[in-house]
Amino acid sequence: MDSVLPHDVPTGPPAGLPDPATLASLANAFFSALPGNAPQVNGALGVAATLPFTAPVTSEISNPAPAGSPLAGPGGAGTGVPGAALPQGHVPGGNLLPSAPTHVLSLGNRAPALAPHATAQNGLPDSAVTVAPALDPRFGGAALGVPEELGAQRPSAGGAAPASPVSPGAASPYYFLGETGQARTSSVTSPDIVVPGWHEVSAQSFGLPGVDEPLAEQRFPYDRPAASQAAPNPTPVEPGGGSHYFLNLNDASRYPGQTPEAKDGVPHAGPSAHPPFDVNAIRRDFPILQERVNGRQLVWFDNAATTHKPQAVIDRLAYFYAHENSNIHRAAHALAGRATDAYEAARSKVQRFIGASSPDEIIFVRGTTEAINLIAKTWGVKHVGEGDEIIVSHLEHHANIVPWQQLAAQTGAKLRVIPVDDNGQVLLDKYRRLLNDRTKIVSVTQVSNALGTVVPVKEIVELAHRAGAKALVDGAQSVSHMRVDVQALDADFFVFSGHKVFGPTGIGVVYGKRAILEDMPPWQGGGNMIADVTFERTVFQPPPSRFEAGTGNIADAVGLGAAIDYVQRVGIENIARYEHDLLAYATSVLQPVPGVRLIGTARDKASVLSFVLKGYETEEVGQALNEEGIAVRSGHHCAQPILRRFGVEATVRPSLAFYNTCDEVDALVSVVRRLSSRRGLLIVNR
Repeated sequence: MDSVLPHDVPTGPPAGLPDPATLASLANAFFSALPGNAPQVNGALGVAATLPFTAPVTSEISNPAPAGSPLAGPGGAGTGVPGAALPQGHVPGGNLLPSAPTHVLSLGNRAPALAPHATAQNGLPDSAVTVAPALDPRFGGAALGVPEELGAQRPSAGGAAPASPVSPGAASPYYFLGETGQARTSSVTSPDIVVPGWHEVSAQSFGLPGVDEPLAEQRFPYDRPAASQAAPNPTPVEPGGGSHYFLNLNDASRYPGQTPEAKDGVPHAGPSAHPPFDVNAIRRDFPILQERVNGRQLVWFDNAATTHKPQAVIDRLAYFYAHENSNIHRAAHALAGRATDAYEAARSKVQRFIGASSPDEIIFVRGTTEAINLIAKTWGVKHVGEGDEIIVSHLEHHANIVPWQQLAAQTGAKLRVIPVDDNGQVLLDKYRRLLNDRTKIVSVTQVSNALGTVVPVKEIVELAHRAGAKALVDGAQSVSHMRVDVQALDADFFVFSGHKVFGPTGIGVVYGKRAILEDMPPWQGGGNMIADVTFERTVFQPPPSRFEAGTGNIADAVGLGAAIDYVQRVGIENIARYEHDLLAYATSVLQPVPGVRLIGTARDKASVLSFVLKGYETEEVGQALNEEGIAVRSGHHCAQPILRRFGVEATVRPSLAFYNTCDEVDALVSVVRRLSSRRGLLIVNR
């Protein structure tokens, strides 16, 4: 049935045709018979066709775009991919066929159906924003950021998925099937479809405007305007000067009017007259941000504990379980090949993301805690003995203290601690004095989870190597905020957790230099990690399989790969720059609140604010914020030694991510101000 747009409807029914009531009845019967009782959807617009009668509707609007948005297509809505149109030959609604990874029955479950209780930042009701991702998966895996060799296919011209994702004759680097690990250069698809290449980091390929395109007005400028330009909002104050906390950008590079570095038209996080991305478009990629808590829209300031997942990651996990689920490496069937290729492709993505030299240097574990335990109980047991020394910093998470304490107790080694100053910065001079020929390993965090301090790990690693020691860098709090290059750091080990970088929980990474990994004994025994077993002896696999005993967390490794794809499409430098300005703004408005004491005021900080409020327990502040829908962490953050260094047992810890906004910061500060004034009045009255 063809869609009838309102402007095509004549003023009265033509002679001989049924009256509108009859038409409405027929239409309702027609729509009720469709799969899932869903209304017909206009494929070109991506929105429900507006009919002159009352048609049944679902609880969501498909990808609406605000007026004037660069993402808007005909009629004020868009495909979700700039320049992309529905494949020729598709019937209206064809983009919702189950051939795409997002099944038609799952579309209504992207986020709870919300009544329009409030207006979001872009002026839309929150129920509409809930289902307006910046990148809607309309072309199968390509728009999800899922490489086609992993089983995701664009729909063919008729709307049906190809019978098999296997490319005949292609050699697989991972398994016996012809599923190549390289991106295909050809595919059966309509020549009218333009799908961006996800291997290039660009605003356009991410579904976002480029630096020269018009943007909606932002809460604060990412690039400071020249003195002659009138800024729409005050520029955030950067405590401690204009230094970026980890970017090598001088003040001059932050002003517009200079030519940003670009390659093939790809915008970078250099100087520009416009922000490199639209935070509201980013937010629409995270469905949970439209959740409501105590009647208020969720504000997630607990990112140091865990980050939320973009729709691309959620869809990739669902697609794995729907189309690829199998154990890996050891079966002569198609799904085992798909699962193996997806798992090993995720390993390669991690390798490239952190700058390792080979995928064989990447080991999948459950998280950072397991990663450090693995190293301590394999390399540590073999190389650390009585009288040897292990160095950590005062900033460490318990996960980078306890395993080394256990190793020291087991071997008779000593644990030494790098002190910090009153701002929370490590004292490199004191560290140099700790190093000696008995030092075997130095294990330090790159970013403090409790204070946000950025630690100069490159210098720490270099000094450790001069002393003949190995160096481990805990990157749990750094990989989502800054560019990591393990070869440039020259770290012997680097560890992080997937759920801290917008990926699933239960998956983490150990990077180790190949020669070191080959010298390490296995930690656990079982399947996957053996080459040959008899009752007399066992021959172990080389790394990384040697350290992945049993069935691993296959799906979540694939989900981590999708999260890395997402971060790279946004651009880690873009994320870093936005978060730097957001942290500077948050610091400037929270620090002056009466009774607030910031814990950790290092010059170089990542997006963590830790504070206490005079007259209140940290739990009271956390509960008051929760009543307003604001999630923060209150407690010791598994970092008791560093908090006690500052004379406190617990803090309130808002931690920021690139989907947070200044409006959300203002909401938090408003609650803290209210608490401050209330307790202050009580003290005065007494």
